[in-house]
Amino acid sequence: MNVRNLPAPMKAVVHLGSRSFGRLTSDQRMLPSFLICGGQRCGTTSLYRAMSAHPVVLKAVLHKGVHYFDTSYHRGIDWYRAHFPARRAAEKVAERYGVPAQTFESSPYYMYHPQAVARIARDLPYAKIVVLVRDPVERAYSQHHHEVARGFDTERDFGAALALEPARLHRQEERLAADPEYYSFAHQHHAYRARGEYARYLSVMAQHVGRERIHVVESERFFADPEPVYDEVCRFLGLPPQLERPAFERHNARPRQADMDPGLRRELRAYYQPHDEALASWLRHTPIWRRG
Repeated sequence: MNVRNLPAPMKAVVHLGSRSFGRLTSDQRMLPSFLICGGQRCGTTSLYRAMSAHPVVLKAVLHKGVHYFDTSYHRGIDWYRAHFPARRAAEKVAERYGVPAQTFESSPYYMYHPQAVARIARDLPYAKIVVLVRDPVERAYSQHHHEVARGFDTERDFGAALALEPARLHRQEERLAADPEYYSFAHQHHAYRARGEYARYLSVMAQHVGRERIHVVESERFFADPEPVYDEVCRFLGLPPQLERPAFERHNARPRQADMDPGLRRELRAYYQPHDEALASWLRHTPIWRRG
């Protein structure tokens, strides 16, 4: 049964039943050995599908993104375990391929929520983290289009949404950091400019989990030449190489109604210059979008 093709009410029932059974058997279930933590609108769905196709990787049950460490931490670790395969399934994979099975999930908001990475470090002390980055100007524009299409932003003009961002996000990060029960819709869905400050978030991530447990991938490389990028991710995760790689497809891409205003593009490109320069130390080269 392909749950993604079910009507929304039936899908909700299936998800609820799966989680309920999963909680009853949580002590028999795996926890992730790696996470795809962002960035938003950077190709995380495409990488998730590619990694799910690896023969020794068992993906989260029903959900690409569980959103435990950002918006659902209050539900507890048993609830989180309920989303992952049983250890018996991992044992079968290990018996067949001679290497330990791994499981994972992909929740792009983990990179940005002020408490998420500390929670990951505490609850998954050995998990590795994969982060995708993309031209931050294009990323911001894509996110705004995505949020409008989903009905999460009523401001359809990108420039106006950027102008509203400081007021919408005023003190939201501080409140999220101070109160583990606080939720901010604006912080999750309206932080267009802030989300592209990649080096800032990576620095915080490294303070909690260590830089050696973080692997950064340029989305442009992944989409232009996916096989070597996929092989690099597999080596980082300790996954055995594959003779036949998965079919690489681009998911969640939305057609645009119009291109960005040239003046706004220049302003954003200038804004992101110091952030892109800081990112270069993570990539060990100038970001692709800054070349030429």
